[in-house]
Amino acid sequence: MLLRLLFVLLIALNIAVAAWLLLGQSGPHAVEASDKGVPELKLLTELPVASSAGAPAGASSGVASAVPVASSATVAEKAPSAVVTMPVTPAKPTPTTPAPAQEVAKAAAEAPAPPASVPTSAKRSYRCLAIGPFATQVDLRTTRTTLASRTVRSRQRQEQTTESHGWRVFLPAQDTRELALAQARRLEAKGIKDYFVVTVQGEMQNSVALGLFHDPANARKRRDEVIAAGFPARMSERTETTPVWWLDVVVPDDTGNDIRRAIRAPGATARPTGCF
Repeated sequence: MLLRLLFVLLIALNIAVAAWLLLGQSGPHAVEASDKGVPELKLLTELPVASSAGAPAGASSGVASAVPVASSATVAEKAPSAVVTMPVTPAKPTPTTPAPAQEVAKAAAEAPAPPASVPTSAKRSYRCLAIGPFATQVDLRTTRTTLASRTVRSRQRQEQTTESHGWRVFLPAQDTRELALAQARRLEAKGIKDYFVVTVQGEMQNSVALGLFHDPANARKRRDEVIAAGFPARMSERTETTPVWWLDVVVPDDTGNDIRRAIRAPGATARPTGCF
């Protein structure tokens, strides 16, 4: 049994040696010192010396003195550094020949004349207008929206205005209501109709109203009739203070007529005003 085992081990050892001899020798075991196509590295001391100038031939010919390392074995060693010299050829200045005087004069004559200065438009001028009065803020906002594209800037403001609501003819107020009624009865006796005694509290309380007229001429006629009958009739304008709104705008001078045509609010006009 032992002999049979030794025999088998011997056969296996022979097979392993044969395989190593056959397969181990088939591939390369060493890498060449340099790859193909890459020049070898040469030291400066290995370069030939020119007899005439005493300088390295590579330096005089303008060719690189050394090439990069190709072998890994050479890199492992501490070799001296290679020096590469690149030739520098100075650029030759291009000679300039002065042009003859006749050619210079001809070129100046043929050169296009500079463009004439184009007159610029005059600076646009502006003016300020006050548009109104508007009875309601709705009319003001509508007009402001309509004129927005024609105005540079705008603002709104409110004012108090006194409006006339006609002319009234009356007898002065009495101290008491009884005196006012007695005065009214005397008017009736003189044939003067269309009157009433004011009972509402205020400055006209206990007065006798003789009529309200839109035309001041009719009011004066009525007053004169009552005075002729022997009563101290008076005439005064009836006014009320109400708020109104104005729209101030800044517009170019050439759009003034367009602004006036665009106003649609009743009673509103455009008039010059101070700028803001």
